[in-house]
Amino acid sequence: MKRTILILLLIISACQTQAAQLLQVEPANWWVGMKNTQLQIMVHGTNIGKSKLTLNFPGVTIKEVAHTDNANYLFIYLNIAAQTKPGLVKLQFTDGTQKTTYNYPLKARTKEGAAGFNSADVLYLITPDRFANGDLKNDALEDVNIDRNDPNARHGGDLAGIEQHLDYIKDLGFTTVWLNPVQENRMPGGSYHGYAITNFYNIDPRFGTNQQFADLTKTMHNKGLKVVMDMIFNHCGSSHPWMKDLPAKDWINNNSGTYVQTNHAKYTIMDPHAAKADRDVLTDGWFVPSMPDLNQRNRHLANYLIQNSIWWIEYSHVDGIRQDTYPYPDYAFMQRWCREVEAEYPKFNIVGESWYGRSSASAWWQKNDKLNQHDAGLKSVMDFPLTFISNDAFGYNNNNGGEGSAMFKIYEEIAQDFMFADINNVLTFLDNHDLDRFVRKDDPDLRRYKQALAFLLTTRGTPQIYYGTEVLMDGKKEKSDGYVRTDFPGGWAGDKENQFVASGRSAKQNEAFSYLQKLLQWRKANPAITSGKLMHYVPDNSGTYVYARIIPAKTVLVVLNGTNDNKTIDMSRFKEVIKTHTQGRDVITGALVPVTKNLTIAAKGQYVLELN
Repeated sequence: MKRTILILLLIISACQTQAAQLLQVEPANWWVGMKNTQLQIMVHGTNIGKSKLTLNFPGVTIKEVAHTDNANYLFIYLNIAAQTKPGLVKLQFTDGTQKTTYNYPLKARTKEGAAGFNSADVLYLITPDRFANGDLKNDALEDVNIDRNDPNARHGGDLAGIEQHLDYIKDLGFTTVWLNPVQENRMPGGSYHGYAITNFYNIDPRFGTNQQFADLTKTMHNKGLKVVMDMIFNHCGSSHPWMKDLPAKDWINNNSGTYVQTNHAKYTIMDPHAAKADRDVLTDGWFVPSMPDLNQRNRHLANYLIQNSIWWIEYSHVDGIRQDTYPYPDYAFMQRWCREVEAEYPKFNIVGESWYGRSSASAWWQKNDKLNQHDAGLKSVMDFPLTFISNDAFGYNNNNGGEGSAMFKIYEEIAQDFMFADINNVLTFLDNHDLDRFVRKDDPDLRRYKQALAFLLTTRGTPQIYYGTEVLMDGKKEKSDGYVRTDFPGGWAGDKENQFVASGRSAKQNEAFSYLQKLLQWRKANPAITSGKLMHYVPDNSGTYVYARIIPAKTVLVVLNGTNDNKTIDMSRFKEVIKTHTQGRDVITGALVPVTKNLTIAAKGQYVLELN
């Protein structure tokens, strides 16, 4: 009899435990004093949806306890009054006779970071797994091992490796570091690139911890560097716990887990003639089977993602966000996200990956752009059209002038800047982690390299440079993206070469490094370049492109020769910007160059002249 009673008690106890087993609460904390007083808390636990919630904390009230078709989830909506004090909010879940208590932290805001970035900055883009390995202890995780011989495997780079080379980045002259995704990618094979997130609130343990990321950001700020964090709202990784227990049937697009390939038809978003069916395939289709497409039309998921980005800004004090695959998520959701982030952090900047071949399409996404009747609200867009043109224009095979010349193509692209609402909030670049590297193995010299960087760092917009460009890292995508995301030589103990130091670089690499460093350091102190008016001239038959950056107290004149021949040009044509100046100081060599009569410029050469 006693044994029977004991068994019954154990069964009852087990049933009670199953009735409300708390597994996860996201976000793990929040802050008082936010402009948006609403907080959504997602609670995941066995049958937690059957529980009743109570709390008693001054200034905090329950607005809604929302259920979905999955009883293992609750979405709690709280109102946190403006004068609420920090503390622990006791969330009490009651299911029958069982009570589960969770002490939810409300913290005080520190109001650090979130400074934004602009055309006075230059971004240094890093793929963390491939930059430097500073901590060997976090290399191995579960069944994923380091294999540097496999371009698609984990190589071991981490936050510690980045921190150890911050002085290198600062001394080069960069002001901002953009990190490819650092959130958890606990995927089979390792997902080194970071774009298959399996936990939106955790730093990938192979990179470090949340605290290490916050500390890294603080260290960067102390060194005068800003931080841009890569984020992904369009999809998650297939190993995300959601995929084993979806919060709702409509959490994932296309029947909660059925793979339907996106058509990548990004123009359908702005196309007035587009069929709804085509738009739906773009936004609801998946990139690849390992990246389930998130449905931001689900209000709980929308709130989750918006709060997640705000949580990272408040927690780690990053200064900007680069949002992946910008045209693919739900349009109205992305509008709302931009508004809510800007409301909390007015100086903050978001750049969206707007991968288009035409400037009109890129401009359409920018905040306040007249082309778009339904303002997207996005502050900064990526100038892919200029990237594609630059890769051709700065080659060695262009030797003609006039309208067919390489320089004319650049001029023509810049001439379409009238389409952008804010041309200085356009991210310009020669390459990035998704493109073939700009530097090529077969480049016979540095003329192409120097001319392209001179252009990138003196034209309008906010420049971004991919890690390793300074030491002439090359690579084509070939079979996979891993071939352009190679390891920085010297970032791993035992590397044959350490190109973080001059002694580990070749003479050609040191020349390239020094050239870029001079331009970057000079640019930081020149408001004519970072905010001045741009005036350019139509490239004539000489195949040269001439433009100026102008503020009332200063003029910088840039001359680019797009041909394989030395050219002599009549400078009287540019009197409108030269005015009474008679010479200019070459910012690289320091030489004084006359600008009143004829100027001879070397084949594939460039002048960046401060007029005086």
